[in-house]
Amino acid sequence: MSRTLGEFEQLVLFAIVKLGDNAYGAAIAADIEKSVDRSVSSGALYTTLERMENRSLVRGTWGDPTTERGGRRRKYYVVEPAGAALLARTFQALQSMGRDLLPAVLAIAAGDQDG
Repeated sequence: MSRTLGEFEQLVLFAIVKLGDNAYGAAIAADIEKSVDRSVSSGALYTTLERMENRSLVRGTWGDPTTERGGRRRKYYVVEPAGAALLARTFQALQSMGRDLLPAVLAIAAGDQDG
């Protein structure tokens, strides 16, 4: 199993944690789009969720059919302990590496190539 997560996987896991009991596909996508101003395709999202389910990072469960959805059910997601641990480890690694380098990165972004 990979020891870190990609950016999109991190965003998906953070959104699931944030949404709690309301973490289903469309809500996850909307939260990511709102939080980081990034367009999320349903294909990319569901492929990522399925891959993370197969790795036991998240667990999906089907809700009850609803009349407002024409009798269709929603699949709700929760982060599993392994997913939370991997997210924390990945996030901490980025923070640790970036902590001392952020001023240099911001200088480069501002056009100061000397950092």
